[in-house]
Amino acid sequence: MRKFNTGSVISVVAVPLLLLTGLALARAQKIPFSRQSFHSKVDQAQLSVCAADGIKDDQFTPYKDNKALNQVATKAINQQVDKVQQAIEKADLDNNSKIRFLRGLQELLQNYKTAYLARDITGALLANTIKGYQDGMALQIKQRDISPILKANKPEVGTLLAFNFALKDNVGKDHFQYILLGKEIHAHPRKALYILSQNNDFPATDSMVSVIARKDAGSLYDYAGSTTPLGEIIRKSQDPLVNLIARMATAHDASGKLSGPQLMPFLDDILAGKIDLDQIRGVLDNQVKYYKLLVQTEIHYAAMLQHKDTPLALQQMQDRLHAVGINTFINKVNGLHERSNSVRYACLRPLSAIDLYYLIVNSELEIYTSSYINGKDYGIYNLLWQKAGKGFTSDSLLTSVHFDKYKKWIKMAANYNTLDDFLGRMAPESAQQLMLAFVRNLDKGVGKDSLEDAVDVAGSYASIDDPKMSKLVVHEVQNQLQQAKTVGNSKKFNIYEILKTLFLSMDPKNKIDLSTSLGIGPVYFMPIKDLEDTSGRIIIQQFTYGDADGNANYRNFMSAVNRAGWKSTSNKYWSTVSSTSGTPITIYTNKPLDELQALDDKAQQALDDYLIEKDLHPTMVLHRGHSYYLPTTIKQLVPSARVVLLGSCGSFQSLSDVLNKAPEAQIISSKQTGVGNLNLTLIMGILNTLKKGQDLNWVKMWSGFEKKLSSDNRFVDYVPPYENLGAVFYMAYRKLQESEQEKEDSMEADKADISINN
Repeated sequence: MRKFNTGSVISVVAVPLLLLTGLALARAQKIPFSRQSFHSKVDQAQLSVCAADGIKDDQFTPYKDNKALNQVATKAINQQVDKVQQAIEKADLDNNSKIRFLRGLQELLQNYKTAYLARDITGALLANTIKGYQDGMALQIKQRDISPILKANKPEVGTLLAFNFALKDNVGKDHFQYILLGKEIHAHPRKALYILSQNNDFPATDSMVSVIARKDAGSLYDYAGSTTPLGEIIRKSQDPLVNLIARMATAHDASGKLSGPQLMPFLDDILAGKIDLDQIRGVLDNQVKYYKLLVQTEIHYAAMLQHKDTPLALQQMQDRLHAVGINTFINKVNGLHERSNSVRYACLRPLSAIDLYYLIVNSELEIYTSSYINGKDYGIYNLLWQKAGKGFTSDSLLTSVHFDKYKKWIKMAANYNTLDDFLGRMAPESAQQLMLAFVRNLDKGVGKDSLEDAVDVAGSYASIDDPKMSKLVVHEVQNQLQQAKTVGNSKKFNIYEILKTLFLSMDPKNKIDLSTSLGIGPVYFMPIKDLEDTSGRIIIQQFTYGDADGNANYRNFMSAVNRAGWKSTSNKYWSTVSSTSGTPITIYTNKPLDELQALDDKAQQALDDYLIEKDLHPTMVLHRGHSYYLPTTIKQLVPSARVVLLGSCGSFQSLSDVLNKAPEAQIISSKQTGVGNLNLTLIMGILNTLKKGQDLNWVKMWSGFEKKLSSDNRFVDYVPPYENLGAVFYMAYRKLQESEQEKEDSMEADKADISINN
């Protein structure tokens, strides 16, 4: 925030990166004492926005590799904001009016930062936001309508301006709702409802609610049960669909407990007259019957999708089917992994083969390997075929569910090594057609999970053992790519171009460097410089848990590093392990305290708080716990993580969740059983390599691990970063999206008069 006086510019050369406080600006401009604190608050808000990129300085650099757009964002937060402050002081306004605009500017920056951190607005749009505020301020002073500014900007910018403290009472405020709703309703129905909730006098609320109900029934349900004025309007609606949603949102069972979440998934079948609320209420007390009813309705919805008719409550159905399946069945089977099979799988006896199919495809992240497949006769996969009986083929199974989630089924079968068995239960020509269908239509996804099918296909390829089937998949990917070129479908082209590159790279003869070909970071190695902080030290965080295995893992780790000559210190909640020679490395590992009293959670939180307080950013994260602890570790992942070891069973299924938290992470995972001593061997190998000052060459290191661990056949299920094709696909596609977004941001920056070419 270089500050300017009213007559001349402070020399940037003479005072490099000089940060003057609001008080210094006040002195330079002879600002009255009554406004000095408001300028100071704006300065603080500027610094807060600058820190939103993770670096505490006077630069705002929200883009990783786009210097031009980073300059745009930095100009916006520094020069643009300073100019607005100057404009406020120069304006022919009374003291209270100037204070009002300063408060509005401070609020604008605070709200922008919140939206940026929530990924609701991009970095370069800060320039448009500040320009919009400055232009709006000029119109407000003249008592003119700022609606043209809202129309000219993207909705995320318009929303920040319309509700701003200094502009919300503009003479055109009665039109603001129409403008913002028009921009938001088609793309973001939930935001449209928020805007309606903030404008109780909007005359067309009832008709808007009817439109939103047919675009996002779930968001309307969330508001329908509220005590807000909007909730009241929804409950009084005469629209049959809105009225039904409102009745479910306020429904309670005999004990007074809200039953709406259990009813909402059946919305479409209720509207179609296939079931009524009383029939659903009749099974709510029996979780097995309720689960079966969910499955039956989900199959109806799958049939609708086959006919290009998307159910209104599809997401609510899938969420409820997942929740009931996990809580009623999967958690029980997982939790009894040390009991006899007859006891462990007893809760599944009332379920049909189709019920078990939905248990599997909806529990990808939760199901234990031994719950999915356990010897020749047990595991949910085997029990499904036993329930189905003779003559029930793979074709029969998929036809029965209208091919619902079949790509997820195939992916899981590939990852758990049951794909050959599954394909062997149908005619060879049917198996080929199924795998062709598996690879097709990957560009048809919509919403937040629009890439899920493509990621599943990418992640499954390395697990296909049949060379003929692998060749078939690659050939179809190339066919789809050619079709995308012919019709000019850019999304489809991008998806299949990435898949083609990934699959061909699996054959060393093709000599494909994924990093170069896909424009992403290294895949086959991790440069040590990318793990070091500004002082040259590598910070590592290890998560341990307070069960028996967690305590053993912690003791074995501490023993191994002590034998290797590392020094360690401890406090109540964590231990600190540091290298004594070579590359400076510090490992922070929470203590595995009593899980029954949630003390291990407390220890992890204390360590998280310490790392934040000391401005320490782990670049390597080690998960040392069972798969049911993995979501807790992932929740605490920091964006700075570049190497993540997931040492739990089936962790291969959690790659996208990791990448959502740490977008540049290289991931080591296991398709099946995670083993404590195998994890420790990997960790010590990685630490020794880094201590020597060497890059992590995964191909070379993995070859060494395979030789060292050749006697343990469980290591074959561990997946090195370069074979995590689903993760690599995700990174490559996101890189393309970032490039497209940056092009759009560049165009928006030009509108803000801060051209990247200027």
